[in-house]
Amino acid sequence: MKRWKAKAAAYFFALLASVGMTELPAEAQRYRADDASTTRVTTDEERAVHEPQGTQHVGRRSERGSAEPYSVRLNFGTGIPGALRFNDAQRTMREWDVEVEDTGGTLLFSDSPEYVTEDGILYEDTVTGDARILYYHLNHTNTRKKVAVVLQNEGDSSVVVKVTRGGASRPSSDYLEVGKSTQLAYFQTKRDDLLYVQRGTKRILEPEMNHTVLEPGQLVYGVYDFHADGPVKVSVILYPATADPLKFIAHAHVLPKDEQRLRGTFQGMDRVIKGKPYNPDKDGVVYIPIGDNRQDVFRTGIDATDGSLVTNVGNYGVLYRIRIPTTGREATQYYLTPLGGVYAGAMSVDFGHGSSLLETPSGRLFFGDAIPPDSDADRAARLLGKDRLKVAAELSDLGSYHSSVQPSFELSPPGASNLPVQIILMPAGK
Repeated sequence: MKRWKAKAAAYFFALLASVGMTELPAEAQRYRADDASTTRVTTDEERAVHEPQGTQHVGRRSERGSAEPYSVRLNFGTGIPGALRFNDAQRTMREWDVEVEDTGGTLLFSDSPEYVTEDGILYEDTVTGDARILYYHLNHTNTRKKVAVVLQNEGDSSVVVKVTRGGASRPSSDYLEVGKSTQLAYFQTKRDDLLYVQRGTKRILEPEMNHTVLEPGQLVYGVYDFHADGPVKVSVILYPATADPLKFIAHAHVLPKDEQRLRGTFQGMDRVIKGKPYNPDKDGVVYIPIGDNRQDVFRTGIDATDGSLVTNVGNYGVLYRIRIPTTGREATQYYLTPLGGVYAGAMSVDFGHGSSLLETPSGRLFFGDAIPPDSDADRAARLLGKDRLKVAAELSDLGSYHSSVQPSFELSPPGASNLPVQIILMPAGK
């Protein structure tokens, strides 16, 4: 998440909100990265890349030309099979008015230094109650390492920690695979694990962490939700693969943050997005931006290791809960579309029968690499709450739901992917 590179022509310039994440794995390199910059530069030559074998882009230009209706092949997710056709009016979108509330417990975010060159404590703070820990680090040494989350009870009574949700990727140098695997583990894994931390003792949050080895150049990414019934110190450490983590932390020091400063403690780990009822019979095509730092503002918090103010650029680790009531006789179709570049994630939907997992995209590792850069007109329109679904837009199908079914979506910006994205609502079957 450290190397924030957005497209040079993207509307982040107009919004002064660059959002991108780590460089891509070798198998999916699309960008020329300028380490001194906070933008991602994409050349036309680099954009003209082949599609991964066995996959299709959604929304390619029809051979009939731009004057004809626009065809989108739905090969992602659980929605309507077959093809949808969009005319010019149906490609015109407007931003949907929403209300945003930050709620829930404490988010601990550990992503600095992202490229770790020495052993030590990557981030730590003490929490009580509901909390979430997100860590995202790459072994930038020349020896094998491990990353673990250690719980320490420095109080006078025992503490019970209940892990309710979460998971981690297997270490890999394929950053997109790591990002998507962790999201799948987080959204599909409900847990009820009780950890007892006696006073004056410490233990690892997840025992598997001490069995997971990072080879040089490999990345690991994990997200866990938990509840602590008393104060517990949470530390993320990188340590030698042969060391005992509980002995190591007793003598470890906090590593300095890198220039991106992506670590900190943030109050209100969930973001609830609500809006007025949407009627597909009357309201046309609308969208909700995620990660644009305009309507969806980035969170600020404190780096507990030095007391400095920090910004979570991208709102990583924040769990979004999106529920827009719908009315009318027609069903509503939902999509996710990336605007900032390649994207590989997952999310969930609950429509009264339990949660269902949605891969974004489904059927392939990532998408968003074929989207052309925004024009000046695109950026200007978006600042006014208007947009246009591009002929080359790539859409991940989130399903079609009648107004008698009120879906609720959960998503969180995935590591190794680019922001912003849009959640699109439109009449189904158009």
